[in-house]
Amino acid sequence: MSTSRADADSITVNEAELPALRRAVPFGIFLVLSGAIAWIASGILVLERLALYKNPDYVTSCDFNPWVSCGTIMKSQQAALLGFPNPFLGIVGFGIVITIGMALLAGARFARWYWLGLQAGVTLAMVFIIWLWSQALYEINALCLYCMVVWAMMIPMFMFTTARNIAHGVIPASAGIKRFFAEWTWVITIVLLVLTAASIFLRFPQAFLGG
Repeated sequence: MSTSRADADSITVNEAELPALRRAVPFGIFLVLSGAIAWIASGILVLERLALYKNPDYVTSCDFNPWVSCGTIMKSQQAALLGFPNPFLGIVGFGIVITIGMALLAGARFARWYWLGLQAGVTLAMVFIIWLWSQALYEINALCLYCMVVWAMMIPMFMFTTARNIAHGVIPASAGIKRFFAEWTWVITIVLLVLTAASIFLRFPQAFLGG
């Protein structure tokens, strides 16, 4: 019993030395908030898609112009990569993220394999989001407002989950890499968000400037 308590105290001291989003409670809050925003956006997309199934002439709530049109995206082949609407993946995946965040807030601690599972999940989701971004901009030639909300949540979710796992040794890394992620994760996240926004603006300037 004394060994377990000593180990727990050691973990607490080590966490106290880490940046906020590498510690259990702040990271749990981050997962709950980012997961909830992405989950709500996915849920709205599911409802809109169901309405479109019922009525092919239905105009979705985010059909603003020819370039920002959820309806155009939903009717594309890319919107159902696995044979069903992509947002169903978000409902399940972000639901898991919220659950993990709530568990951390309740004091849960997970084994390394569990964190590796979360890392694999957010990494696959990030790859999927990059693919969807490329398809929307260069193949479908339209944007989906709620999809972009999911993109905006997925970028920091991937970055800070990776940074958290590196800091805790879930992902083996040298001291230099740990220091790099400790100092630069925020910067990289902001740069990725800005680059994503810039790519959207440059690809569809008429959607924002008119004409």
